Amino acid sequence: MTQPDSPDPIDAAAPAPRRSRQARVVWGREVVTIGGDAPVRVQAMTNTDTVDVIGTAIQVKELARAGSELVRITVNTPEAAEAVPHIREQLDRMDVHVPLVGDFHYNGHRLLTDYPAMAQALSKYRINPGNVGKGDKRDRQFSMMVEAAARYDKAVRIGVNWGSLDQELLAELMDLNAQRAQPLDAKQVMYQALVQSALGSAEVAREIGLNPDNIIISCKVSGVQDLISVYRALARRCDYALHLGLTEAGMGTKGTVASATALGVLLQEGIGDTIRVSLTPQPGEARTQEVLVALEILQSLGLRSFNPSVTACPGCGRTTSTTFQELAKQIDDFLRAQMPVWKAQYPGVETLKVAVMGCIVNGPGESKHADIGISLPGTGEAPAAPVFIDGEKALTLRGPAIAQEFHQLVERYIERRFGSATAAH
Repeated sequence: MTQPDSPDPIDAAAPAPRRSRQARVVWGREVVTIGGDAPVRVQAMTNTDTVDVIGTAIQVKELARAGSELVRITVNTPEAAEAVPHIREQLDRMDVHVPLVGDFHYNGHRLLTDYPAMAQALSKYRINPGNVGKGDKRDRQFSMMVEAAARYDKAVRIGVNWGSLDQELLAELMDLNAQRAQPLDAKQVMYQALVQSALGSAEVAREIGLNPDNIIISCKVSGVQDLISVYRALARRCDYALHLGLTEAGMGTKGTVASATALGVLLQEGIGDTIRVSLTPQPGEARTQEVLVALEILQSLGLRSFNPSVTACPGCGRTTSTTFQELAKQIDDFLRAQMPVWKAQYPGVETLKVAVMGCIVNGPGESKHADIGISLPGTGEAPAAPVFIDGEKALTLRGPAIAQEFHQLVERYIERRFGSATAAH
């Protein structure tokens, strides 16, 4: 057997976080800080007709309960603008104080001017420089939106999108590129246009009077490598808080994997202050799925903890029984269902690690590394399941009620370990 070399330290640390300005998004007693030392925030967006006050409020509540810390709604018509204060009132009555973000395109300048109650009910505005008008009209209409934000001390996300980029700016940069001795690739020019549009608009907003700490930037595209390239460039050129997300991630597995890949790379490099996973819901799928994926991305990277984690093996020829799969799902579902109550009752429970393993190969080892774990018997193994608590073997379960008994052990462990934190207060 090869003798091991003397171990060298492995530097697995992520790059030092990029230091960005800290913005504050406020509604009532709810204050969400973005950037600076704040954790990476999760954002989602409704797909209801904003005119439907009750339907929109219910979906905002669902997204907030799932873990979204800001929720964006479409404000595209006078009727939608009139509905916003009523949505805010309905949410407050339901004790849902999540800040609302208004999504404006084309006519935002008019709506923010004509509907001051709406402008005040929102906590943040999303402005797309490519969709505020053309020529002199663009400058005037952009100014009107920024002036409203400054008047009401609202945060603004200046959000440039690949599909709605300022075509005049892009054409100008393409012409300049054509005059170069060695022209850049067209995609590189597109990157430059995205970054220049966002940062140029931010500078104009500051000149108009918007507090620079109230500016958040995004340059969203639909390709993974494109997103990484653009945000690396943004991070080098500014200290504004950055919002990350693929603009149209897609549906199901494709959208989930693409988002996790792009956001994972950037977040690991310390780039990004808020994120959204723009999943296309599959038929019958809850809108909250995009929030759950965003939470999993942050938790998988070790940036935040939202729910207890359940480690389970994938199964192999040693695990013809499905008991460990069923138990893992049962425990995971139970923990997630209890979290809305436990967050207040058991502070810190979101950091809990549970292992449900299917055979002796990795079962004991993984269980020892969890807070509480069980190694169920695989094919041909003795019908016994050792349980490990805080790294030590605590007992062995046998018989037909192993699953139920382990479930009870998990509950008692949570009460003992995390309940003491509540009692201490």
